[in-house]
Amino acid sequence: VGFFLNLGVAVIFILGAEKTNRGDFSYVGWAGGLILFAGLFDMLDGQVARLGKMSSSFGAFLDSVLDRYSELFMFLGICYYLVSQHYFVSSLFAFIGLIGSMMVSYTRARAEGLGIQCKGGLMQRPERVVLVGTSALLCGILAPHIGPDFKWNVKGVPFHLFETMSIFTIPLTVLAILTNVTAYHRVMEAKRALDAKDGLPR
Repeated sequence: VGFFLNLGVAVIFILGAEKTNRGDFSYVGWAGGLILFAGLFDMLDGQVARLGKMSSSFGAFLDSVLDRYSELFMFLGICYYLVSQHYFVSSLFAFIGLIGSMMVSYTRARAEGLGIQCKGGLMQRPERVVLVGTSALLCGILAPHIGPDFKWNVKGVPFHLFETMSIFTIPLTVLAILTNVTAYHRVMEAKRALDAKDGLPR
């Protein structure tokens, strides 16, 4: 269910890019709500399977694969929307966030394949879902109140420090940084564990 809902998220962002102007953030808000709703389903899937005694190794594997596809489709929609609405720098950060998100998942999976545990960090999937979904939802809700063209400029600074879309794009920038920091920490954690396993000095 979560996979198809995230397909819907991508569709909403793409429709928002094609059917609205730069100052209309309603589609961003709807996409944010659906991201949170899809995330709730993703988190409940495993628990429902276990309670219903339907869990299996392949089921867990398939769930992880669909989670990656879900996240890829979500970021596809976000990047398409940002590029179409001429938020080029923010689209770059969204893409960097996508890379970081995939590397957070990959480092854990690869470490487990080598027989060690590599968990933890600031930006695991639930945190990413909450951050992206909440920021998009708030952007859609608050934009009509603060104005779609609101900009905060500081004298002497050649660009505005905050605008309405920043409600969504600043958290995306934070995500881009923290996902890659988390991936780096997992790499170092895996190095320590693998060196210890191989009997190498730290």
